[in-house]
Order: sequence, then C-alpha cells, then structure tokens
Amino acid sequence: MNLRCLQDYIKDKYLGKDSSRGLYATFTWLVEEVGELANAILSNDRDNIEEEIADVIAWTLSVANLLNVDVIKAFTKKYRGSEVCIEE
Repeated sequence: MNLRCLQDYIKDKYLGKDSSRGLYATFTWLVEEVGELANAILSNDRDNIEEEIADVIAWTLSVANLLNVDVIKAFTKKYRGSEVCIEE
C-alpha cells in the first residue's frame, strides 16, 4: 500500500459525501478526530490510538481531496528527500 493508493481510495469512497458536507464541515471532522487521538494518547489506549491515527489520516486525505491537493507532491515539496520512500 502506498500514499497514492490511500488518497485514491478515500477519494473513490468518500468524495461524494465530503463534497456534500463541504470543506469546513469536513475539516471540522478532522479536528474532532485529532481531539479523539489526543484523548486516546492521554488514556494510553494502544488500540484506540491506532484507530484514531487511521481516522486522522483518512480525514486529512478527505480534506486534501476537497482542496485538490496531491499529498505526495505536497509532502515531497515540504520534506525534501522523502521521495526515496514513496512508491508510485
């Protein structure tokens, strides 16, 4: 699995719902998931931490899709040298 695959999966599965919900409401869901991750970390609940990290990634990809941001391009632009880790 690679980042392109993940972004495409989220786009195929959720773009319709995300578009109907709108950017700001979708971003609000992302913020809520970050809060849930914080609570999981504070409670040291490993299973919940993993679940919330997955949710944060998924909602981040949803926001990126709504904004037409290619996450691979954005990541490699910000973190030079990271392209050696990304499979296309």
